[in-house]
Amino acid sequence: MTFTTRPELRGTFGAVSSTHWLASTVGMSILEKGHTAFDAAVAAGFVLQVVEPHLNGPGGEVPIIVTPAGADKPTVISGQGPSPAKATVQHFKDLGLDIIPGTGLLAACIPGAFGAWLTLLRDYGTADLEDVLAPAIYYAKNGHPLVPRIANTIASMRELFETHWPSSAELYLPGGRAPQSGKLFRNPQVATLYQQILDQTKSAKGREVRIEAALDFWYRGPVAERIEDYCATEEVWDVSGRRHKGLITAQDMADYKPLIETPASVAYGDFEVFKCGAWSQGPVLLQMLQILKGTDIADLDPMGADFVHLVVETAKLAMADREAWYGDSSDVPLETLLSSRYADGRRALISGTASMDVRPGSPDGRIPSLPPLRTVGTIPQPGLGGGEPTVAREPKLPNDKEGEPALTREGAQRGDTVQVSAVDRWGNMVSATPSGGWFQSSPVIQGLGFSLTTRGQMFWLEEGLNSTLMPSKRPRTTLTPSTVFRDGRPYMAFGTPGGDQQDQWQLIMLLRHIHKGMNLQETIDAPSFHTDHLPSSFWPREISFGALTLESRFSSAVQEELAARGHKITVGDAWSEGRLAAVAREMDGETQLVKAGANPRGVQGYAVAR
Repeated sequence: MTFTTRPELRGTFGAVSSTHWLASTVGMSILEKGHTAFDAAVAAGFVLQVVEPHLNGPGGEVPIIVTPAGADKPTVISGQGPSPAKATVQHFKDLGLDIIPGTGLLAACIPGAFGAWLTLLRDYGTADLEDVLAPAIYYAKNGHPLVPRIANTIASMRELFETHWPSSAELYLPGGRAPQSGKLFRNPQVATLYQQILDQTKSAKGREVRIEAALDFWYRGPVAERIEDYCATEEVWDVSGRRHKGLITAQDMADYKPLIETPASVAYGDFEVFKCGAWSQGPVLLQMLQILKGTDIADLDPMGADFVHLVVETAKLAMADREAWYGDSSDVPLETLLSSRYADGRRALISGTASMDVRPGSPDGRIPSLPPLRTVGTIPQPGLGGGEPTVAREPKLPNDKEGEPALTREGAQRGDTVQVSAVDRWGNMVSATPSGGWFQSSPVIQGLGFSLTTRGQMFWLEEGLNSTLMPSKRPRTTLTPSTVFRDGRPYMAFGTPGGDQQDQWQLIMLLRHIHKGMNLQETIDAPSFHTDHLPSSFWPREISFGALTLESRFSSAVQEELAARGHKITVGDAWSEGRLAAVAREMDGETQLVKAGANPRGVQGYAVAR
């Protein structure tokens, strides 16, 4: 019998699963009012910005996969904002930088989350703007109980806030003290901003007109003007050990609109899996599925060494292709990368021992180029880095290279991501993975109450890559929601935080669900793992050759066998890998059955279904 912490929730009316119980319950309240899964996701998304500010914020981004009931395929709303028009490789070279800092203002991209959420609301939803903003305003104004992880993260940032980012200290250290876990925390600036948007748009006639007015307020009005002024006048300390101004202008903001795109997909048995395009890392999951089709993965013990080894070696190959080929570029050979013939050649590279090489392929005979492979520990780290670490291992950072005291305590937590998935009574489904704008990333902009995303750290400053920095280009993000069809019908929407690990954890969940019949909660609860044998997408962009992190619930025999195959094992905490959130639907005769599961790790993710 498979152990689970909770039952898989089942019902007929609808389900919402997210990384925080308040967002999930708010989403369900929207469904209860007669609105759609799309409206529920938008309301939950705005609440997540308030209640998980160390993982996402109003100044962040969100890719969304939208599946209207009866659709033959989903649609992608790309809420990944591009780089500013002034962002060039030469600009960074002139500053003496060979890598984009992970914090501060230089890595700031256009905040795309607001535009993407309102595009989803306008084009697919039924709720009014006030319906989806009211819960976020309530929690920002009246307070929400801080989970321990947020309180600890604020405490770890205290010295940095007080020394270099006073606007963050003003908000997150009320009365000069770090807030306590379990106590109410408020963000009155965000509450005021969202209420101001409602007040400024209430006279507009019609739901869609009000939404358009809100978009204008954000991207062509006061919010854009304030962001431009902040970037132009403030010199902000970042992980380079120096102060820099930002590059975003009001024109950059005005030029932004979320792109509406067709997803990439591959068939896997009776299933078809849909992901965002190669501006995300989403096709990595699709490449891994293509490689695994020609293996005995279905017959392997999903908690055994053979399963772990095969998945990890497959991930190494797909991630190598990510580094060589992915990016916001028309030059990505995605059709070939996702083809069965290409997968056959990649599969042949897998052996019984752990590979220590980074081996991108040559789609269409093209010669791959790789960014620098910086081994972990070789790059000086002055202060807090900008990346999304695994849950299992948090960074321990040395003193500043210029001799300043370390600006964080050991174990300081970096920014990460959140997830919301929803399905309604009509069969509409949505998966969204919001991130960016964490309070660890850059200072709070006074008057707005939020930080800017530093997703630009995912660009390379080396020329010739599809992920090389260019003006007005999307960084190749790690954010990667998923949607699955079964027998040609919408079946499941899911995703997870976790940076480079997102598609690894989603693959493990999907394989166990498809091949072993484990339900959503069982697959989420089962022991998981990941490899860091890939150039990190986050500053300082390091790689850990052969690294494999396992939750301690894997048996010692499995750990020993994997080590014998050459994997460099790190054993994480028993419940430390991933924060998956999933919903699914299927028909029972003429009636829809909905299902949901949520991650127990971190003790804050919950699903709601009825």
